[in-house]
Amino acid sequence: MRILMIGDIVGKPGRQIVVKSLAHLRQREGIDVVVANAENAAAGSGITKAIYRELIDAGVDCVTLGDHIYRRSEIIHVLQKEDNILKPANYPESSPGKGWTVINTPGGRKVAVVSLLGRVFMKPVDCPWQAIDRILGELPTEIKVILVDFHAEATSDKQLMGRYLDGRVTAVLGTHTHVPTADECVFSGGTAFQCDLGMTGPYDSILGRKIERVLETTRTFCPTTFDVASGDVRLSGAVLEVDPSTGKATDIRRLVIRQDEVDEWLK
Repeated sequence: MRILMIGDIVGKPGRQIVVKSLAHLRQREGIDVVVANAENAAAGSGITKAIYRELIDAGVDCVTLGDHIYRRSEIIHVLQKEDNILKPANYPESSPGKGWTVINTPGGRKVAVVSLLGRVFMKPVDCPWQAIDRILGELPTEIKVILVDFHAEATSDKQLMGRYLDGRVTAVLGTHTHVPTADECVFSGGTAFQCDLGMTGPYDSILGRKIERVLETTRTFCPTTFDVASGDVRLSGAVLEVDPSTGKATDIRRLVIRQDEVDEWLK
């Protein structure tokens, strides 16, 4: 089984490269399941109902979110109604949405996806370790492939979660920092890991936002609007090779697709 996890989609540039490239990528890479973090998909913060539908129609099987989940209130109804969009599972039980789900592959395999939020340098939130232990106890035993999107700031937090879950889940892949890390590996227990998948959006930027706007506010403390940038658009993520009978990962490979590559495909 081959799985594609896509890092934080930022604004319209990030959405467009996903929509334009995903069908080709699924065919070229033989992808069975696509999971994408889209908490920054609406003008750089939050997600709307229309954007959720755009990503699902493009071929994303499951959308994960993060600390900007409720920035657009219209998404609350989607979170309550749909099964393929997730809130962080360590949010309060009363908060709208589901923390985990099970999706079916075209070949009839079942894949569990879990969303978690980190605590170091983040807003206060319930314990992610207790949340994942609870979920693993709730999942049917026949579901072997389990993917965890750990939306966290600190690399130490992410490494701890990866090691804690080694051998218990298929992958622990980090999102949130928008910078792809070069530490992808498969731990000894068969869990694929990467501290951060990186950003799907404009890299001629400061984490997806226009450089001059961020610099102005940083230097002067005068507030500006951090508009989404537009240059050097890339899709960032990772491709996993998984043994579906055991749920163990056998390989992880960083994936970076640039806009000019996608333009060539479209020709």
